[in-house]
Amino acid sequence: MKYTVITGASSGIGYETALAFAARGKNLILVARRKEQLEELQSEITRIQPDVEVIIRTTDLSIIENAYSLYESLKEYPLETWINNAGFGNFASVAEQDLNKITTMLHLNIEALTILSSLFVRDYSTIEGTQLINVSSGGGYTIVGNAITYCASKFYVSAFTEGLSHELKSQGAPMQAKVLAPAATETEFAKHAFDITDFEYHGAVPKFHTAKEMAGFMLDLYDSNHVVGLVDGLTYEFELKDAILNYVERTR
Repeated sequence: MKYTVITGASSGIGYETALAFAARGKNLILVARRKEQLEELQSEITRIQPDVEVIIRTTDLSIIENAYSLYESLKEYPLETWINNAGFGNFASVAEQDLNKITTMLHLNIEALTILSSLFVRDYSTIEGTQLINVSSGGGYTIVGNAITYCASKFYVSAFTEGLSHELKSQGAPMQAKVLAPAATETEFAKHAFDITDFEYHGAVPKFHTAKEMAGFMLDLYDSNHVVGLVDGLTYEFELKDAILNYVERTR
C-alpha cells in the first residue's frame, strides 16, 4: 500500500492533481496550510473513490522547520511519488517588491522544495517505480518582466530537478526526477502574485489552461520517461522533453 504526496493540495493544480491520481486508485497524502479545504477535498475523493485512502497534513512549508517535521511525520507510510507543488509568485519590480513576501516565497519555492526532495531521494532513490515531480513554471525557463525574483526561484527548481535527474541516472538509481513547467493557469496564483482579492482570467489573460488541464499534463509527464513537461509560452501546447539545461559531468 503506497502513497503519493502532493503539497499545495488545497486548490489549483494540486487540488486537481489529487483528483486525477485518486481516479487511478492512488492513495494520497495531501499537504497544505488550509485545513478546511483539505478536508473538503478528502471528502470529495472518498465520495467518488471510496477505496482510496486520503491522509491530510496541515502545515505551512514556508517555515522551514515544518518541512522536516512533515517528512518525519510520514515515516510510517511507504511512499511512491512525491509532488512538490506548493509555491507562489510575485509581480513587482525588484526595487519595489515586498521583501517580507519575497523572503517567504524563497523559503517555500526553493528551501522547502530542496529539503523535501533531498529527504525523499535519500530514502527512496533505490526503489523501483518511485518518482519526484517538482512544479516549476514557464518562468523557470524564461525571464518575465516584473516577475524576475519569482522566475529566478523557478529557474532554481528547474535546474535543481534537471540536475537531480542526471545525477540519479548516472548512479543507476531507478527513481525518476521530473519538472512540470506550466504557463498561465486558472488558479489562485494571480491573486497572490498581485496581492488582490479577486482575478478573472477570462478577458485579462489571452491564453491559459485550467487547473484540471494542467493535472492532465501532470499525468502525461508521470506516465512518460521524459524529464520535463513544458507548456510553450506562445502556442500553449504541452511538450514532453528530455532535460533542457546544459549539464557537465564533474571530472576528477
